[in-house]
Amino acid sequence: MIDARKQDRLTMTLGFVAFLFAAACWFYALKLAPSDEAQGEVYRIMFFHVPSAFMAFLASGALLFTSGWTLFKRSPTAALWSKACAEVGLMFTAITLITGSIWGRPTWGVWWTWDARLTTTLILALLYAGYLIFTSSMAPGPQRDRMAAALGLVIAIDVPIIYKSVTWWRTLHQPPSLMRAGGSTMDPEMKNILYVCFFAMLFVAIWLIWTRAVNLKLQAAIEEHSHQAHSH
Repeated sequence: MIDARKQDRLTMTLGFVAFLFAAACWFYALKLAPSDEAQGEVYRIMFFHVPSAFMAFLASGALLFTSGWTLFKRSPTAALWSKACAEVGLMFTAITLITGSIWGRPTWGVWWTWDARLTTTLILALLYAGYLIFTSSMAPGPQRDRMAAALGLVIAIDVPIIYKSVTWWRTLHQPPSLMRAGGSTMDPEMKNILYVCFFAMLFVAIWLIWTRAVNLKLQAAIEEHSHQAHSH
């Protein structure tokens, strides 16, 4: 019991530090970072929008890994990690779409347009949601885990399509300004702030996935114990 309480306190402390770090980064980005000559103040949402998008992509990468682990190792634990990755991935994808719409209204004059990157990102959100609906609607077991893992592999395919959408198709969305041939076009100070916001969001994402996976494992153990108790 003592060890469990210590682990809970450690988890909560790490979560508090992660969110405090992220809040400090966003405060600096929103209040103290230099203004952009072309976009004015609205560009500041980038410091929240871009890291959220990267976390949505990284969650799909983690889902790809845990789905492969589920398929090849037949691991129920990996399946729980997959669900945690999908939940956090859906959250960050939704944040990406919302913040992108907030940026798009003053920049493009519309809240939403069927731009290639927006559309493929919406597809990612729908795939994450479909994954979670599927895993919740089927009875627990190896068959559900294998089918969910196959869907997890499909979800990861959408990420490179999202990234390359601005170069493959004509799109309103601006081209890459960080990872591009010839180096970044961003102001060095803005770029450094963005990198710090990225690591802060990464810390938050890791904590969320870890915490959710632990909770799912605990929930599965309780359900198994309850099932065994009723069977006896």
